[in-house]
Amino acid sequence: QVQLVESGGGLVQAGGSLRLSCVASGRTRSIEKMGWYRQTPGKQRELVATITSGGTNYADSVKGRFTISRENAWNTLYLQMNSLKPDDTAVYYCNAVSAYGPVERTYYADSWGQGTQVTVSS
Repeated sequence: QVQLVESGGGLVQAGGSLRLSCVASGRTRSIEKMGWYRQTPGKQRELVATITSGGTNYADSVKGRFTISRENAWNTLYLQMNSLKPDDTAVYYCNAVSAYGPVERTYYADSWGQGTQVTVSS
């Protein structure tokens, strides 16, 4: 399986920047996609950005402000967050989707980190 550990959250003023990191361990060679999601109390977890070998995808609310990237194959994932707004306040979670099994019977598993709090003050 894959284990994920996030870091880099904190308190920042509106207009500021933060960089989140996610370190993956375990069966990282099985990873096909990674991403960042966020959640606020009483709301469902929502997609922020994802990355595959084919490219990246962003929620409309963060396009042009956030950048997702990875290095060392799938061992480290980043989320550079610029021009932060109070609406970006949330717990941010790292996600990895892994593929297991032979081609004709592939199954996919989700792994999640513990989350890191991002608070943007106005």
